Amino acid sequence: MASTEGPCSQPPDLLIRAFRAGDEAALAAVLGSAVHEVAKADYTPEQLEAWAPTSFDEVRWGERMRALRPFVAEIDGTPVGYADLQASGYIDHFFVAGAHGRRGIGSALMARILREARERGIAELFSNVSLTAERFFARHGFVVEERQLVVSRGVELANARMRRRL
Repeated sequence: MASTEGPCSQPPDLLIRAFRAGDEAALAAVLGSAVHEVAKADYTPEQLEAWAPTSFDEVRWGERMRALRPFVAEIDGTPVGYADLQASGYIDHFFVAGAHGRRGIGSALMARILREARERGIAELFSNVSLTAERFFARHGFVVEERQLVVSRGVELANARMRRRL
């Protein structure tokens, strides 16, 4: 998860909508931008490439996005962020494109996730949060449960398991 949003209000032209078939490539670009432009302050180039490889299996990525069915944040028809909420309360992906950080997009996505969780009767949310996004999640009521080292493509990355009760 890479997000460093501050307490900014959301852009007036921001739309949070459901995932649609055809969003896959734009969401891959959001992920790549969030990781390689924003998370570079907390991770090495090798870690960034392991987390969000510049060359990836587009078919597999598309299948993953269709399975996650994330909420998509868009401005003027262009996806600038996305986040998902699984039935268990797990947030697997939460990313805002580097050029759109600190504009309230992450906060708008989090508000949508919280609203959806309450509508579905989900009692708590949890996620494996990057070092970069940890402050953002903490501002939204999440607490660190455990510090972890995960392995992605043979490379270790530090993150935190965070949880929020609703």
